[in-house]
Amino acid sequence: MKFLTAFAAVAALVSTGVSALPKVTRAGRYLYQEDGTRFYIKGVAYQEQGTVSTNDPSGFPEPTDYIDPLSDANGCNRDLPYLKQLGVNAVRVYSVNSALNHDSCMKALSDAGIYVILDLALPVNGSIDRASPAWTTNLLDLYIGTVNAFSKYDNLLAYNIANEVVTSPAETVSAPFIKAAARDVKAYLKSKGSSALVSFSSTDGPTGASTTSWRTALAEYLACDTEATSIDLYGLNAYRWCGAGSIDSEKDIIADFQNYPIPAYFSEFGCIKNPPRLWTEAGALFGEQMVNEWSGGVAFSYFPTADGFGMVTISSDGSSVTTSDDFTRLQTQYNAVSFINSPAQSAAGSNAQATCPSKSTAFLASTTLPPTPLHNVCDCLEKNAFSCVFSNTKSSNTSPIIGELLNYACSQLGTLGGSCLPIGADGAAGTYGPFSACDPSTKLSYALSEYYEGSNRQAAACVFGGNSTVLSTAPASAQAADAAASSCASANPATTQVPAAPTATSPSTKGAASPGATQSGSSSNNSGSKNNGAGFVDARGALITMTVSVIGLAGGMFVLL
Repeated sequence: MKFLTAFAAVAALVSTGVSALPKVTRAGRYLYQEDGTRFYIKGVAYQEQGTVSTNDPSGFPEPTDYIDPLSDANGCNRDLPYLKQLGVNAVRVYSVNSALNHDSCMKALSDAGIYVILDLALPVNGSIDRASPAWTTNLLDLYIGTVNAFSKYDNLLAYNIANEVVTSPAETVSAPFIKAAARDVKAYLKSKGSSALVSFSSTDGPTGASTTSWRTALAEYLACDTEATSIDLYGLNAYRWCGAGSIDSEKDIIADFQNYPIPAYFSEFGCIKNPPRLWTEAGALFGEQMVNEWSGGVAFSYFPTADGFGMVTISSDGSSVTTSDDFTRLQTQYNAVSFINSPAQSAAGSNAQATCPSKSTAFLASTTLPPTPLHNVCDCLEKNAFSCVFSNTKSSNTSPIIGELLNYACSQLGTLGGSCLPIGADGAAGTYGPFSACDPSTKLSYALSEYYEGSNRQAAACVFGGNSTVLSTAPASAQAADAAASSCASANPATTQVPAAPTATSPSTKGAASPGATQSGSSSNNSGSKNNGAGFVDARGALITMTVSVIGLAGGMFVLL
């Protein structure tokens, strides 16, 4: 009986995820372990690159699929000795499938003293799209589903909201949606008693003051206002130090973050422009020259990529690893690092936030954030206000169909004097329609219904190339449909609240077997590849890549999401 009691106690500890590794928390602008020791991220990017079909605006490859590396127990066991040789204390993983089991890999990493920085976005079908940014029910459910799958692990250091969504001043209109995602994920983590950090990774950009540099302004924006609405950890994908290099290449970065109020690290580093990669920046990054501003970094990348990164080669049968000189040189540099335990936690000061940057030609974002996405308002709309809905049974990939139809339906609706503003959002003006947080297919059905009603319910007005269907349960009239939509909006006003966990009956989980590729799928997956901002999953598991539609209404312009 005593044995059974002891066994049950151990089982309880395992099932509840009691910490084996020290918790890492923020104190002022630095990270500390529970014993007060300053914590630095000495990491490596750990994810094979997926199939590359396009490049992002910076010219880096963007994958279209992935394999979850943390669900591959054999792969983790194969790679762990090499991660230990590198001397890393963290890995950054860019894409996981929350439906798979990650216990073996996460335990092996924990036993080795390795924390995980986990991106919540997925390539193509699960991220904030820089071309048409939105913060929607399906995306929130995807993020929370991943949080729920990993919250039991003691070595989950941070959840990364997004990677390189903004690459130019015009794309800074995405910032309110990124900040809203951080706000809602933080609120959910707090409700679950999690101490995991919430982070964002930015591409590098122009240096200087926030009035001239969108990168500086974005960093300040994501850390401004209140602790509840700001990120805990800022990541910069920095590739300035090339070849032998020198600290001169980092001087602007050091100066720009001299007074940054939250912890910051290089979420990627390791320039390949002037080979060989000597990794001598590691000595500066963890040395007295940079530790006042930076808390370490993640070397990119353990696995090879199409554009020349990578430190190892995996055999064709996946059983063995061959290291490169890149690996050996990083191993030498990393193992020479001695962490500087300064300042003491007691001297780090209290947590403070940045001052929100003013709008400028370099930074267009409003400080008014979109509301927390709520299923009840979208469900209400679907059940009570629609007469013509999106319906496609011929294609397994409705991505281009929904994007094109939504643009077309809204443009046609405009010719009738109607408007898609209720499903639109404007990150520059800070205005968000009452249904702007609904998933893409719900937004499309709204536009189709409005056009159908505006056309006096003519049969031809609900055809759209065979992609729409008239509902037998349609409201009695156009007036009844408008009243139902107004009632849905007024009964569920836009607000900020703690998100609820997705359920099996949530629209974003209906019919969706999983949020991404399975372990046994393609042999390639997301390397992070510099951006995760390209589309999202619709309410029925379909892949959605929304295109931008700019429509002139009432003398103004808005971006349809």
